Amino acid sequence: MRTTQPVRLDPASKTLSPISASLMNRLVVNTLGMTMLGLPLAAYADSSVVQLTPIMATGAEDGLAAPFAGGQVARGGGLGVLGSSDVMDTPFSTTNYTSQFLDDQQARTLADVVVNEASVRVMTSTGSFSEDFQIRGFDVNSGDVGFNGLYGLASANRMPTAMMERVEVLKGPGTLMYGISPTGSIGGNINIVTKRADDEPLTRLTTTYESKSILGAHLDMGRRFGDNKQWGIRFNGVYRNGKTSLDDGRQKFALGALSLDYRSAKLRWSLDAYSQRENVDNFRAQNGFHPDIAYIPSTPSGHRAIYSGADLTIRDSTIASRLEYDISDSLMVYAAAGYHYGASEQDFPSARTTDAVDALGNFRVINSWYDAYSRSRTAEIGARAKFSTFGINHLVSLSGSVLKSEAGSFYLSAPLNQTIDSNIYDPVRLVPMTGDRQSPNRDSETRLSSISLTDTLSFADDRILVTGGLRRQQVKSENFNVGGAVTSSYDESAVSPLFGIVVRPLDNVSIYGNFTSGLTTGGTAPATAANAGEVFAPYKSKQYEAGVKVDWGRVMTTVSVFQVDRPNAITDPDTNIYSYDGEQRNRGVEFSAVGEVTDGLRLMASATFYNAKLRRTAGELNQGNRANGVPKRTFNLAADWDLPWVPGFSLGGRAIHTAATPYDAENTLTLPSWTRYDLSARYRTTFQGRPLTLRASVQNVLNKKYWLSSSTRLTVATAAAPRTVLLSAEMEF
Repeated sequence: MRTTQPVRLDPASKTLSPISASLMNRLVVNTLGMTMLGLPLAAYADSSVVQLTPIMATGAEDGLAAPFAGGQVARGGGLGVLGSSDVMDTPFSTTNYTSQFLDDQQARTLADVVVNEASVRVMTSTGSFSEDFQIRGFDVNSGDVGFNGLYGLASANRMPTAMMERVEVLKGPGTLMYGISPTGSIGGNINIVTKRADDEPLTRLTTTYESKSILGAHLDMGRRFGDNKQWGIRFNGVYRNGKTSLDDGRQKFALGALSLDYRSAKLRWSLDAYSQRENVDNFRAQNGFHPDIAYIPSTPSGHRAIYSGADLTIRDSTIASRLEYDISDSLMVYAAAGYHYGASEQDFPSARTTDAVDALGNFRVINSWYDAYSRSRTAEIGARAKFSTFGINHLVSLSGSVLKSEAGSFYLSAPLNQTIDSNIYDPVRLVPMTGDRQSPNRDSETRLSSISLTDTLSFADDRILVTGGLRRQQVKSENFNVGGAVTSSYDESAVSPLFGIVVRPLDNVSIYGNFTSGLTTGGTAPATAANAGEVFAPYKSKQYEAGVKVDWGRVMTTVSVFQVDRPNAITDPDTNIYSYDGEQRNRGVEFSAVGEVTDGLRLMASATFYNAKLRRTAGELNQGNRANGVPKRTFNLAADWDLPWVPGFSLGGRAIHTAATPYDAENTLTLPSWTRYDLSARYRTTFQGRPLTLRASVQNVLNKKYWLSSSTRLTVATAAAPRTVLLSAEMEF
């Protein structure tokens, strides 16, 4: 209850003064950045503070915000430089998925997690080259996912869930909180929080099955050492191998992830490292349609490998470390750094615009090789301080960050006489590539740097919180030709403001609003465009948002309205040239509810309604048209029920709906609406005294065939995966 008052001894005056429990708890959590390192709250306690009943509980062992009713999401999460906060005290719309939710959903990769909310859509299907997302109608590329609060360390293809403790989703531009994303995503931010060793020893083995016949195993081990369990180690290893749901498809995947950490009363340190490799025979490809067709052809079977014979290899390795030190009970400093290397080798079949898929599914295709690599180095330093002035409490954060990235590629097309006629319903196998497969050449180097200053003020008995901040950002980029000569470059900078406010008229009600603006790296012309690889100058985006959150005890609801503006980037269907053209304005209304409506019945429901328009276009061409790739509405509804008459047994169901989506900026073609249904069941029991959990899921139960809108900037689509069965058996030793 908010009426509970802790007592704090002021070291200067030696007098006692009350402050609200929620404020004290938030200051401790924010100042110490507890989401980054798994420490119990008690480890941070100041001897001069007597903490009574706090409003925001934290996990007893890992220092993360406690799960909300039902355990699917957490009560709070990280917000970059702003630290960690309860969702009711946050002037943004956020969702923080728990590891238990990931396990119960049998989530394989990040895409299986974020699809649970209507404002987020996955634009590529399972088994594609990469996983790209859409938040509030704007792209969020796989390479723009945060890793423990740092950009540049996640795979540009896909991230496995085996290493994830939490998945934090921020809707709307998060430039001030997280800095500039590597490829310019503005729709929102997705951050992965990695697993740490708990106080209790853990040895968990999970065996898995995925249709058609992919078998796998996941080993999760954690231990703590030392008199006070100050040292921790957590290891996650995964191996999968077998036939995929695509014709003649096969996948072999291996992951090793190691986490080390140290904790004491003043010092916290962590080290994370992971390496993954994936080999895929026949991956699910993106498809472009001929600009002159009258309608989009019906979706082929999800089992069809439209580009039959296309193979893919993905490799990623990352190492990152973070150090935090409490100079005093009111001042903490920190530093973090990381390195990532990623590479891919693939067959890259393509159909030129004039040869793209027609209304009958016919197309002409030529094979090629497209190999790429990326190398990133990132670092951040900062400090957080808490103090009071004239009865107003402050939490001030100062940080500086830098991200240096290098990207390169190699492309070789087959001779034109190897172009073949094919059809999406009855694909012809590609002509295998031959020739000299060389190492990729450097294409570009980018340096993103910034410095930020924020202040969160709280007053009126912690019922009003105001956050203000500035981030000065600089973007430097150089592009190179095959010979290594610089072909273009830019050096731009801007100051991005942030203003957020939370008003709590009642204990369980938060009214919030925010304005944020940011400088974003310019887009890069995709490999399918005539000007492939061209990098454009950075641009500014801005968001306005307001909403109401209500904590009903068992259920939390949110209603929000938003507007996001940014320059529009499209690939012209006639010239196949990627460029900027005017502005895209996405307006929308979001509704969400999550929690445990009654004992054993968990609910997750959301809806988003969009009004996305093109504005200020060149020559007023397409002026006022709907933005391609953005539907008018999306819905999610999921329920999970513990059967009262069968202890340990649970049933679940989920429906995901996306309305019809404009395929092109001219609004002449539309991808039909689609609805997907999923079912799940699990049984928790013991076997020889050991906890055992059996899970079964069926995704796309009705085997619905539908196109996924792959992006708002590429005129392509991906056929959705067919009915997929997932089975697992999890045992702890």
